[in-house]
Amino acid sequence: MKNAVGAVSSVLLLGGRSEIGLAILRRLVDGGARSVVLAVRGGKADDETVRGLEQAGATVHTTDFDISAPATHEAFLAGVVEQVGDLDVVIDAVGVLGSTPEYERSPVTAAESAVTNFAGHVSIGLAVAEILRQQGHGTLIVLSSVAGVRVRKANYVYGAAKAGLDGFAQGLGDALAGSGAKVMVVRPGFVRTQMTAGMPDGPFATGPDEVARAVTAGLALGRETVWAPAQLRPVFAVLRLLPRAIWRRLPR
Repeated sequence: MKNAVGAVSSVLLLGGRSEIGLAILRRLVDGGARSVVLAVRGGKADDETVRGLEQAGATVHTTDFDISAPATHEAFLAGVVEQVGDLDVVIDAVGVLGSTPEYERSPVTAAESAVTNFAGHVSIGLAVAEILRQQGHGTLIVLSSVAGVRVRKANYVYGAAKAGLDGFAQGLGDALAGSGAKVMVVRPGFVRTQMTAGMPDGPFATGPDEVARAVTAGLALGRETVWAPAQLRPVFAVLRLLPRAIWRRLPR
């Protein structure tokens, strides 16, 4: 539960190895969060990450979480709540990038990535929303992407999944209106992480810390949508209007 001055006290990070998710979490811990849950597939978080969070003053719990196993999600959340109590912030940072050529060669792999990037988030998102609604407070932060704002051929499988996630998160936020619980949709552009290592920088490229700074600022202001960096918002306001014949000619 939030502390006496209303600051975030407890945080659940879904995707406890995500560089962006961890950057957000570190900033929240620096701001006073003291109860942290790292949810990772297999249940084993990085030892150095755990030590760093503990040295910053947080009590760290680790737990197993599989986004592709929706039947386990409600029981998983019940276990987290039993362990730490109310959740002030839940960061949904699970995702894979993959490559379009790989997905075109293997439709099964493409479908599995769609579960990881979209379908599994429907189950955990609804389960989190119910917990936050019962609490009467809390924010679910969903890491979407500008790739889902308008899908392009360079990464259409990934982009389509992010488009679905973005739309779902917006709708979920609307469904929670008036309950005290909120959803924040985060739309980063190209972020320099291990996942994008070796790829040329996209326009307005940033790092995890810059995204985290924008997210925590947005959280403090009660924003429902955060673009990272902010310049992407007007850029995509224009890109959305491009005729499809021109859009499809963008480089792969």
